[in-house]
Amino acid sequence: MVLDALARLAEERAGHRFKGLPPDAADLTVGELAAQRRNLFTDGFTTPVLALSAERLEHNLAALETYAERHGLAFAPHGKTSMAPQLFHRQIERGAWGITLAVPHQVRVAREFGIERVFLANELVDAAALRWIAAEQDADPAFRFVCYVDSVRGVELMDAALAGASRPVDVVVELAAGEGARTGVRTEAECSVVADAVAAARALRLVGVAGYEGEVPRADPERVRAWLRRLVALAVDFDKAGRFAGLDEIVVSAGGSAWFDAVADVFAEVPELSAPVLKLLRSGAYVSHDDGHYERLTPFNRVPGEGGLEPAFRLWTQVVSRPSAEQAFTNAGKRDAAYDLDLPVARVVRREGVERPATGIEVTGLSDQHAWLRTSSEADLEVGDWVGFGLSHPCTSFDKWALIPVAEADGTVVDYIRTFF
Repeated sequence: MVLDALARLAEERAGHRFKGLPPDAADLTVGELAAQRRNLFTDGFTTPVLALSAERLEHNLAALETYAERHGLAFAPHGKTSMAPQLFHRQIERGAWGITLAVPHQVRVAREFGIERVFLANELVDAAALRWIAAEQDADPAFRFVCYVDSVRGVELMDAALAGASRPVDVVVELAAGEGARTGVRTEAECSVVADAVAAARALRLVGVAGYEGEVPRADPERVRAWLRRLVALAVDFDKAGRFAGLDEIVVSAGGSAWFDAVADVFAEVPELSAPVLKLLRSGAYVSHDDGHYERLTPFNRVPGEGGLEPAFRLWTQVVSRPSAEQAFTNAGKRDAAYDLDLPVARVVRREGVERPATGIEVTGLSDQHAWLRTSSEADLEVGDWVGFGLSHPCTSFDKWALIPVAEADGTVVDYIRTFF
């Protein structure tokens, strides 16, 4: 089933639906185009075109695999980052326990491509989605699904929607990261009330606790570690109260892309409980990393001896206007580049097959289909030049491109990554 689903991706036509692909390849399938190993710069690709570095992608996949193994963590990378089943399977091949997701549609995509373990890092009270989850569990005994709960009302809605299900849905109580944070139960006393509601529900099973340390107000290492210790203490208290009786494993989960070092440190302190503990890390942005937000926030800046990540995205654009010595415009804008956290960064200029650093070039704004460039006297830039941008925030980079070429360092395109947003 999995191989069939992935193979179908290669059977799609490389036509007008996909930005940047060579027009003369429109009648080819994606698989046929990949087999041609065309060059991104010389074989007909049109600008703007977003590419993933084959080498850097592989480096990042290996880096988090190694990190998780070293620290005794199970790993369920957040799939909302890429929504790319090909990458999901590469992550699982590199040791991931499963895939984290956020909403029911994303779970449907994962299941379509054979993902057997899903951690839904969100509350789920949609009756139609819950009935579908129950049907998936009934049809596939190997399917493991876990989601958050944070209210008695939510538990009641879930239990009602799941009436008659043959297998209970596994849930974890979400501990909020603090007052004014996002979802989650605000106090430990309230966590116990929600856990009691789960115990009374016929169609739910409490399997652990979880949360997201990235929402800790005024986050710094001390505050993040303090919250993570609250999460661990909650698991310990639940276990002492017998709330996890009969489980084969107890889930304790946290971990975005900014504080996984703190997660590793505090989860190393988890004491022995009544069942083995699945210490589940959920970082997702690592797969492509970036040239902005996560470049600044990655924990590898604090623990460089543990490894590092490399920005794998490059958005190739072309200079279409050079109205003055201080200004230029390329043909990529808000429809093509992430801009919710930072503007793109000009990294390289390519002219007649030669690349050089984008010295003296700054992106100052984006229109729908143009990047506004400020150019200093150091900038050597002409109409027709290709400019390679680094992007900030992987999640809003992937979702602008339905098919992304994977290119080796010399420009040879070796694969195409299909996204489903």
